[in-house]
Amino acid sequence: MKFRNFKMVSFVVYGRGSFNQLDEILAPHRKGDAPMIFLVDHFFENGAPTGDGKSLISRIPLRGKDKIIFADVTYEPKTTQVDKLAKQLKDEFGTVSGVIGIGGGSTLDLAKAVSLMMNNPGSSADYQGWDLVKVPGVYKAGIPTLSGTGAEVSRTTVLTGPTRKLGMNSDFTPFDQIVLDPELTANAPVNQRFYTGMDCYIHCIESLEGTYLNEFSKSYGEKALELCREVFVNKDKWDAECDDKLMMASYAGGMSIAYSQVGVAHAVSYGLSYLLGTKHGIGNCIVMNHLEPYYPEGVKEFKKMVEKNNIDIPVGICKGLTDEQFDTMINVSLGMKPLWENALGKDWEKIMTREKLRALYEKL
Repeated sequence: MKFRNFKMVSFVVYGRGSFNQLDEILAPHRKGDAPMIFLVDHFFENGAPTGDGKSLISRIPLRGKDKIIFADVTYEPKTTQVDKLAKQLKDEFGTVSGVIGIGGGSTLDLAKAVSLMMNNPGSSADYQGWDLVKVPGVYKAGIPTLSGTGAEVSRTTVLTGPTRKLGMNSDFTPFDQIVLDPELTANAPVNQRFYTGMDCYIHCIESLEGTYLNEFSKSYGEKALELCREVFVNKDKWDAECDDKLMMASYAGGMSIAYSQVGVAHAVSYGLSYLLGTKHGIGNCIVMNHLEPYYPEGVKEFKKMVEKNNIDIPVGICKGLTDEQFDTMINVSLGMKPLWENALGKDWEKIMTREKLRALYEKL
């Protein structure tokens, strides 16, 4: 048996106010006058404050030719968006000292991908798959302002390409540095915070009930699940402690799936995202609402959390789609083979037929 030898994030700093150390953290990685590029979620473009009341933008430690680029993450990152950003930076600067992603999972994924494409030829679509990236990117750091996706620790960057939605999965993809400052998540919109937190809860359920489960994944997954329950089940009012716990749930949840896999909810939501542009967190919630046959206890608890937190899960999003559109989603979803195998075992193709998957999509 061959064991996976996976790459983890090299450096981690955690704590309220740790964002203030960013200048000091980046200093050793500056190369001459090559700038640091701060790729920031467009949510912060109009001066949205962080936990200390100051705007996030005002706290970014700009030096020399450093540049802030606001990332439009209305939709999840596309390979065309990655290629355009990388070209823009190459044309303007030649090279850069690093790419710093500040935002939710989509912004972090975008930062990882742009870093890689600064040093790898062709299009990012050429690297959608496993271990296709052969050259390290420029230095990259990730600073989450939402908690739940695990993008800060994963070895993938999920992109929608010309023909599929698939990550650039490689040992060169993880961040070199992450800064985990719960203060930065304090002003997240309530619905968005829930959907992203549920991404963590759902991928823990999928990991802990999957055929790939091992003690490494189990130890992280169980802790992440415990933290999610403390926040979304036990707490009656959102407070700073919730931000602290959910940030660590995201980290632990991401570590859990690093050595296992996600499952049915993620595999099905990839199809929604590819065809309809459904954001990842909300897509997982829409699908999880209908997965009693696969995760009965998890779905029961999920619905309890939805009710307790007064969240509306969209329904009817697949209504009126054509046969061709259903086929597109089915093809994207069934292409996620490791996810289906983790969820249903090696004979998954006999269990999840195209007809059964079509029926599931029709319920959404």
